Amino acid sequence: MGTSKKLLWNLYAGGIGAITTVVAAKVVNGVWQAVTGDAPPDPNDPGVPLRRALTWAVASGIGIGLAQLLVNRIAADQWTKAMGTPAPSFRKTTFTV
Repeated sequence: MGTSKKLLWNLYAGGIGAITTVVAAKVVNGVWQAVTGDAPPDPNDPGVPLRRALTWAVASGIGIGLAQLLVNRIAADQWTKAMGTPAPSFRKTTFTV
């Protein structure tokens, strides 16, 4: 695969990833507020109880991670449909000894 396609994929995947992260963070914040009735805690604040900080870190990590996983899979599928080749970072590699 040529360098130009790899560069194009990196720009495409990077842009999609950045947008996904921002949107997913807003959604996770909104869900946290809806469920708890409070604003999300700052996990770095020593005044926030450790259990609450850990709960927030796990919830936000799972929410953002799942969103990125789904969007990356959709982006790779769209790339394959548009370009006719698998996305550069999703190629299967084989290793023989």
